Amino acid sequence: MLTTDAAGDGERLARQAVAAGAELVVAAGGDGTINEIVKGLLEAERRVPLGVIPLGTGNDLARTLALPTDPLEAWKLILVGERRKLDVIEIRTPRELHYALNVSAGGFSGQLNEALSGEVKSTWGPLAYLRGALGVLPDLTTYRTTIQYDDAAPEQVDALNIIIANGRTAAAGVQVAPLANPEDGLLDVVIVHYGSLLNLVGAAARLLVNGNYLNSELVELRRAKKVQVVSEPEIWFNADGELITNEPIVFSVLPKALEVVVGAEYQAEIQKDEG
Repeated sequence: MLTTDAAGDGERLARQAVAAGAELVVAAGGDGTINEIVKGLLEAERRVPLGVIPLGTGNDLARTLALPTDPLEAWKLILVGERRKLDVIEIRTPRELHYALNVSAGGFSGQLNEALSGEVKSTWGPLAYLRGALGVLPDLTTYRTTIQYDDAAPEQVDALNIIIANGRTAAAGVQVAPLANPEDGLLDVVIVHYGSLLNLVGAAARLLVNGNYLNSELVELRRAKKVQVVSEPEIWFNADGELITNEPIVFSVLPKALEVVVGAEYQAEIQKDEG
């Protein structure tokens, strides 16, 4: 067993484990730690499967994968569970390369992520996301965004939030992309447009009460294999909780790029809401 002590350790240790002959790498931690390990596995000399033991605040990837929340049960699943080849989001900026197995979000989500210090997370636990939301709601920014889907002509939108999703949940279980499928070879792009406070409250209520805000007039769902985003002011994105602050940003799907151990209910959960 290897432990991480600083940023980047997960990526480095994952590559080292593969180089040493590992046939499976298990990531035990939160979404940020798992994200580092995913990057290490994708950039290793060969691809090996990933198992996940969720130990973080949000554990949103674990929800997408239908994993047990109990660490011992998660470990037992890794030993006998089904493995599926999942898509991965590749995220390129002028200076950096990132990956996300679950969700990348910008705008309101980026402001929330910035507000969540390590102290807030450790003190408030899962309620940290609620506390953070209350702190940034009065200062929501509207982003004049140019967004291009695949090779289509660029479009301009006034956005409060943009979700680029492979999985379905963020912020400790909120279904920000309720129809996303990690195996369909497509990115789900969910845009929350600028609107009146009343309509925004309605969209938020749909999201938090029944988990589906896609029928709000302010919310738009698109799908693509590649998405480029440029905005004014610059929109801050994250890769499974890790902040990305440099534009333009290009998101691309890497189809079936990583084999991952999934829970017994994974396939049923992914299929039940598809339309």
